[in-house]
Amino acid sequence: MKEKVRQIVLSSGADVCGIAGMDRFDKVPEGFRPVDIWADCKSVICLGVALPKGLLAVPPRLIYGHYNGMVCEQADRAALRSAKEIEKLGALAVPLPGDGPYEYWDAQTKTGKGLVSVKEIAVACGLGQLGKNTILLNPQYGSMLNMSVILTDLELESDPYAESICILGCHKCVENCPAHAIGENGSVNQLACREMTYHKTARGFDTVDCNQCRTICPMRFGKGRV
Repeated sequence: MKEKVRQIVLSSGADVCGIAGMDRFDKVPEGFRPVDIWADCKSVICLGVALPKGLLAVPPRLIYGHYNGMVCEQADRAALRSAKEIEKLGALAVPLPGDGPYEYWDAQTKTGKGLVSVKEIAVACGLGQLGKNTILLNPQYGSMLNMSVILTDLELESDPYAESICILGCHKCVENCPAHAIGENGSVNQLACREMTYHKTARGFDTVDCNQCRTICPMRFGKGRV
């Protein structure tokens, strides 16, 4: 059944798919666990769609102002299609968007949290480990994945955890952050990061003007890739 579900997801447009049971979320803070959204959830499916590597060679306004949103939408559409196909197996499936909504927002520190932490779910589902910049690093696609989530009442065995590809002793993301927002302990000062990153054009359109922690990472394209 697990491999049937995986093939459904991959055939819906996803580049990667991972699966985790509820035991992987015991240490997640209350309020942000899959069962806090749906009490009958038995397994979580995480899928990812990769961005083209070339988008890191150009200013971040292009990747975040246009194509990042398109790929987020593609991942969400893959989750929706997959959920409908999974329900044909006699199960229930709840697709969750990969970006937002921010139910939690601390205006003073500009700290936002979604319904669930998608990158933490990706780790639980075996799709990667978090780098020092707190971005998911997938062995095949590096930091180029945008992800969505599906909750299901199917009881599926967890995939193995992924290896960490964050280089031991490398601190390029920490040292090159222009806002000095990345801590050595794997935390990010969201207030400092957001004030450096998010601005508006003269016409009032939102812009993203920094992704240095992503572009400077030697593992941004995955293990053994340039």
